[in-house]
Amino acid sequence: MTEKSAGDARPREALDLARPEFVPDPNLSHAEMEALQREIAEAATFADEFPFDADAVRVEAAADLTSGVPAAVDPEHAPGVDPEAPVVVGVDQAFLDDAVVSAAVALQDGAVVERTHAVSPLSIPYIPGLLAFREGGPILDALGTLSVEPDLAVFDGSGRIHFRQAGIATHVGVALDLPSVGVAKSLLCGDPDDATEERPEGWSTPIRAADSVEAPDGTVIGHAYQSRQYPNSRRVNPLYVSPGHRVSAETTRDLVGRLCAGYKLPEPTRLADAYADEVKRRLQQA
Repeated sequence: MTEKSAGDARPREALDLARPEFVPDPNLSHAEMEALQREIAEAATFADEFPFDADAVRVEAAADLTSGVPAAVDPEHAPGVDPEAPVVVGVDQAFLDDAVVSAAVALQDGAVVERTHAVSPLSIPYIPGLLAFREGGPILDALGTLSVEPDLAVFDGSGRIHFRQAGIATHVGVALDLPSVGVAKSLLCGDPDDATEERPEGWSTPIRAADSVEAPDGTVIGHAYQSRQYPNSRRVNPLYVSPGHRVSAETTRDLVGRLCAGYKLPEPTRLADAYADEVKRRLQQA
């Protein structure tokens, strides 16, 4: 089941799988899943390898969600929207009893240019470190319905900050060969260089591989990044941001910083989260 709302800008052919052998298969054994993740980590590029200007990826003002996620506009005819700016797609999910709504919201120069979703069955429970095998297929279902070509994907989950350096942002990013970053609300593994509590907005510290990560000790696998903070009571916890594919750890931190428009979450995943919830409510009321 899909729904779209988009302008006609930058149409593309189907978002093809670059590495179909990496599509997450929930029928694999635990050991086979871990082995596949090691192959994905080997195939991933944790360095900047993208064709767009990273400085052009930014959101200046957050959308007002009072009436829901804004309808998509055609960037070719929308005042103040640069139709040549990179397209950033945020991905998030909302869960039904035995299925999941995977939402993809594409932004260009801060404006929504497409919102789409897929509803997919869930076949296995959540297993720490194997999230992609539960939710990666449904995410690919949603991304496959996009009609605009994304330059960058932002995932609600980890990339390289993962036991085998292959979180969901890396898994899906490598399968599609799409530049991608992961933004997690909690730290799955690795050690921060500095304590993360009560830090000011804009602060960051590297997250390094430790014993639980299959990488040389000390490897920077991501950053803790304080995207928002209250001036009189530093109660907001940082985000844990890491490269998925074709982006470095340092650039991931900078990209996320420019995509957070006054809220804790970057705008693409903030809108995808809200849109997934909208679709879920509509399905429940049907």
